[in-house]
Amino acid sequence: VRWMMYWIVFALFMTTETFTDLLISWLPFYYEVKMAFVIWLLSPYTRGASLLYRRFVHPTLARREKDIDAFLVRARERGYETALRFGKRGLNLAATAAVQAATKSQGALAGRLRSFSMHDLRSLPEQ
Repeated sequence: VRWMMYWIVFALFMTTETFTDLLISWLPFYYEVKMAFVIWLLSPYTRGASLLYRRFVHPTLARREKDIDAFLVRARERGYETALRFGKRGLNLAATAAVQAATKSQGALAGRLRSFSMHDLRSLPEQ
């Protein structure tokens, strides 16, 4: 549980740090403070990640649990519908390509598969 809290808080930190890094990285000791913060999050003595998770992240997630569940249900339904749509489209493309290949090669195939009547067999060189 402790590692789960750490990774969730760390992921949120990395997400916000991506944007704030562009704005405030010019401050003196910015990278040192950032490294000290990550060590504070990770340290088993300070348990910074657990503190932040219990104070801020968990209450926010608990308040929005119904919205998150509804979003996940909608995303699952849309994902299923999208997979079906792309599957049908892929099968249609494969069938079209197969039909086109068959019609294009039919002329070449017909030239090679001529009838072997007695007249044709007599005209073949002796082997």
